[in-house]
Amino acid sequence: MKGTLMLSWILIICLSQVAVQSQYYSKSRPYHPRPPKVTNLHFFMHEHTGVTAVVVAQANITSNNSSVTFATLVSVNDPLRTGPEPDSEVIGNVQGISLLAGSNASSTQYIEFGFNTGKFNGSSLSIFSRGEPGLAVVGGRGRFMMAKGIAIFNPILINATNVIMEFNVTVIHY
Repeated sequence: MKGTLMLSWILIICLSQVAVQSQYYSKSRPYHPRPPKVTNLHFFMHEHTGVTAVVVAQANITSNNSSVTFATLVSVNDPLRTGPEPDSEVIGNVQGISLLAGSNASSTQYIEFGFNTGKFNGSSLSIFSRGEPGLAVVGGRGRFMMAKGIAIFNPILINATNVIMEFNVTVIHY
């Protein structure tokens, strides 16, 4: 009994010395953030109702003041072009969803502007915002890493089958 008690005390003393002698080793390195870049983009989204924008889900009720059905979920996969003309160069696409949730046809949108040509090939911008004229850029990947900014849109053409929107996007990224 006396031997085990003595052994226990020796173990406790040794363990306490190990904890004191072995401190966590970490070498601090200075933080050098990359300078932010500001990029201005200008492009056009060409939507063809029923082809590149499809209703995925729809509620049974409608608003009295609007022809747009309340609570409609629309999936989009629209081409991004350099101009409003249907034969202008395709530079990427818009993919995402739009939820028509207001009685005045307002919408909440989650969309990605994906670029597949030029200097921004393989990069994309993430938008999550209400469908007001200014959409919030909340992220990005590729050359738009950690992006934030605003996408201002201007409807060029809206009819029964086609929608052409002009986008002026200002993005701060690293």
